[in-house]
Amino acid sequence: MNLHNHAEFLRMPADAPQAQAAASTDLSNLPRWNLTDLYPAPDSPELSQDLKLSAERSVAFETKWKGKLEAEVSKAQGGNFADAIKEFEQLEELMGRIYSYAGLLYADDTSSATNAKLYGDVQQKLTDASSHLIFFSLELNRIDDALLDKAITDNPAIGHYKPWLVDLRKDKPYQLDDKTEALFHEKSVTGFGAWNRLFDETMSGLRFTIDGNELPIEPVLTMLQDADGATRKKASAALSKTFGENLRLFTLITNTLAKDKEISDRWRGFEDIADSRHLANRVEREVVDALARAVNDAYPRISHRYYALKAKWLGLEQLDNWDRNAPLPESSQATIGWDEAKATVLDAYAGFAPEMADIARDFFDKNWIDAPSRLGKAPGAFAHPTVPSAHPYVLLNYLGKPRDVMTLAHELGHGVHQVLAAKQGALMASTPLTLAETASVFGEMLTFQSLLAKAKDKRERKAMLAQKTEDMINTVVRQIAFYEFERKVHTERKNGELTAEQIGEIWMEVQRSSLGPAIRLNPGYESFWTYIPHFIHSPFYVYAYAFGDCLVNSLYAVYQNNPEGFQDKYFDMLKAGGTRHHSELLAPFGLDASDPAFWQQGLSVIEGMIDELEAMED
Repeated sequence: MNLHNHAEFLRMPADAPQAQAAASTDLSNLPRWNLTDLYPAPDSPELSQDLKLSAERSVAFETKWKGKLEAEVSKAQGGNFADAIKEFEQLEELMGRIYSYAGLLYADDTSSATNAKLYGDVQQKLTDASSHLIFFSLELNRIDDALLDKAITDNPAIGHYKPWLVDLRKDKPYQLDDKTEALFHEKSVTGFGAWNRLFDETMSGLRFTIDGNELPIEPVLTMLQDADGATRKKASAALSKTFGENLRLFTLITNTLAKDKEISDRWRGFEDIADSRHLANRVEREVVDALARAVNDAYPRISHRYYALKAKWLGLEQLDNWDRNAPLPESSQATIGWDEAKATVLDAYAGFAPEMADIARDFFDKNWIDAPSRLGKAPGAFAHPTVPSAHPYVLLNYLGKPRDVMTLAHELGHGVHQVLAAKQGALMASTPLTLAETASVFGEMLTFQSLLAKAKDKRERKAMLAQKTEDMINTVVRQIAFYEFERKVHTERKNGELTAEQIGEIWMEVQRSSLGPAIRLNPGYESFWTYIPHFIHSPFYVYAYAFGDCLVNSLYAVYQNNPEGFQDKYFDMLKAGGTRHHSELLAPFGLDASDPAFWQQGLSVIEGMIDELEAMED
């Protein structure tokens, strides 16, 4: 069990989407999640008992199966090997439930010493327990391929797990001996796991001073989208000041984690700094390289062109960096109430498939969402699948802005996906990040198209198209720029520690390249790399957003051109979880991510929106 893969807890980037919606001001009824579906309370006997069981059953599993797998597989129809996999899956389920509960409590209030202690204690206890399970995948991957293939073919119970077994074999070239793997595993709690936690607690504890008020990060980031330019400038200055005051710590965290990853990659034999992420995503390096090249080549046609157009709309020669996500004069500035946000997303989902809306409605009706922004709460937003025997949970920091409606649509897209994939079980429900972002971005697209169809006039349509274009730039251009930033930082780290100034220079370089000459990057912006959680929790995660957005653009085009039967194929894709490669999942739609032209097809949708916006100037 990979207890320290924080992908499930990752937040949406601060450049999260925006959208248009009508007026409402009630934010008093924001829901809090109910975690008792996992455990009654942190001090409940049920949680203590499951922690004890995880330790006991892990030891018993090791005693029963270690050193015996190959002999078992060699027997007729694979002997009792299917039983071993089922027992392993049950342990994954048990420990996954415990870890999910502790992690969600911690995200609920990272400032709580009680929550932090529980989270740390659970990490330690589960790491100790799962150290007895490390042998399983290592020993399994030493079994002769022909022998394992025969067992898969001869025994349907083993064959059920074929996708997981095939996936596991892909890790084989990068696995180390048992003792080294055990060392890496146990040291993770005091290694990258500890640095991840330090980042989270530091970021949640930061305060930003605006007009004498001490604010956490979420409302300050939201101010960067305020209609008043002076407010945006104050927010940017406050962010720069606090980031700058903590620059030494964030530089140390970044240097340490980059070195930690380099050590792990070197020992495992990965050639490229991002290869371990590609392997985890079950996507070929060539596919990601083609995506990155296509987006990089499109910078002038997309982001450079759009921001020049936006500067013109705002009557400026250049946009300051705090103006990048400024609303247009045509945009509504009304606060969007929770009930309206809920109705907007559910109506859009229902317009595509009633079943999709029914699944999403459970999140509202059964208290699977935590929406209010509050001190100590983890910033941003995420959807966590927990375990198949339970259900996902969604965390938001809802402030009633158009961006928040689309973030709700995004996270519920994840949630629907996680519910549908749960039927694959604890070993095969998890979806690679690239495809996981497909469902979330598709949820955004449905919501946007539903709202666009209701636009009352050209002025409103222009505002909505502009906001959606910015969403896509933030999801595609911005995230590939983040990917390039990470690549440069990790590459340079091999030559020694990087200073804060060096990291800032790399950040400014990729920002200038991706945003273009219409954006003025002011002093202080060089520290804005510090708050992106993806760089810390899951290096090179960010390209998954661009992958998902371009893929959804192509998927949505297929839907518009031939809606007959599309919903069934889409649901089949989501239900597959992690059981199929991206090439298999996209084939029914006539799409192929390995074709370089595929990415241009997705980017052309963004270009088309900019074309329409330019035409509105005539």
